[in-house]
Amino acid sequence: MKVFGRLTFYRNLFAVLALAGCLQAQTLKQIATIDLPGPKGERFDYLTMDDEDHYLLSAHLGPGILYVIDVKTNKLVKAIPGVPGITGVEYVPGLRKIYTSDWGEEKIGVVDLRSMAVIKRLATAAKPNGSTYAAPFHKMYVSDTLGRAVAIVDVEKDEIVKTLEFKSETGMPQYDSLSRKIYVNLRNANEVAEIDPATDTVLGSYPVNGCRYNHGMAIDSEHHRAFLLCNGTNTLTVFALDTHKAIAHLPLPTGADVVKFDPGLGRIYAACSSGFITVIQAKDAAHYRKLEDFNVQKTVHSLAVDTATHRVYAPEQQENGEPVARMIVYEAVEPAQQR
Repeated sequence: MKVFGRLTFYRNLFAVLALAGCLQAQTLKQIATIDLPGPKGERFDYLTMDDEDHYLLSAHLGPGILYVIDVKTNKLVKAIPGVPGITGVEYVPGLRKIYTSDWGEEKIGVVDLRSMAVIKRLATAAKPNGSTYAAPFHKMYVSDTLGRAVAIVDVEKDEIVKTLEFKSETGMPQYDSLSRKIYVNLRNANEVAEIDPATDTVLGSYPVNGCRYNHGMAIDSEHHRAFLLCNGTNTLTVFALDTHKAIAHLPLPTGADVVKFDPGLGRIYAACSSGFITVIQAKDAAHYRKLEDFNVQKTVHSLAVDTATHRVYAPEQQENGEPVARMIVYEAVEPAQQR
């Protein structure tokens, strides 16, 4: 009996230690749920932060609604209609304007945050999608994915001043504040193109070895790195912007779509629709380590990071197969072994 008692004791001890290890490895902790008024079970898309107003801006693609959420109170401020098939959403500091990529009408919407309404629509090429803002140049760069183009919007005039065409479908563009260049994924070519916003000319296109179908992108300007989601290889590829070379590949679950970088914590978050948010730690410009594939609901493929609070926001359209429409708020947790 003593032998069996000891076996039971050690089994329980190992179970407790294993559980403690799991808890230490956990990188995110759900702290709030924000119910949204749009129809349940319909697809969400990109999110972004408005740091001036402390708003989270969320695209509900299915019903064509832009949500404005106060992140200080976790309350919905406004559900703005009239943005059919909204995919991308980008905020312009100082002007209190939002630019939406409205796939449903192949237009770029201009939303005024003072009136909380669409004030202008700009016709563009097929499937306006991800976008990025180059503040020193007062220009918004919008990827027209199926149109194989990038539309350039003068935010002071609210006019498309130029459209750059490519031989590939375009994925997410991003602005690097250090080099003052725009980078855009060419996902059919497995390349990254570089654009000079001073002249709006394409400076070059660079192959991303070991990566296929690169769509999502985030940038660490301080270390000259781009983080690319490669759907064809199910990897996150670290791409050196100074040498134009891939320097690391980290495995991802299937369905990776949106990637964000929190420079304060040195964390990379990738939303994967198979039911995970992958969390990767950047130790320095050359060393990266996956911390966790954090479990979330399936179809979660987008997220945003508040770099001031390090909170992560992800919209859900289902819970265990049942339709919902809500935003989940996560607190960043630092594992004990990371401290």
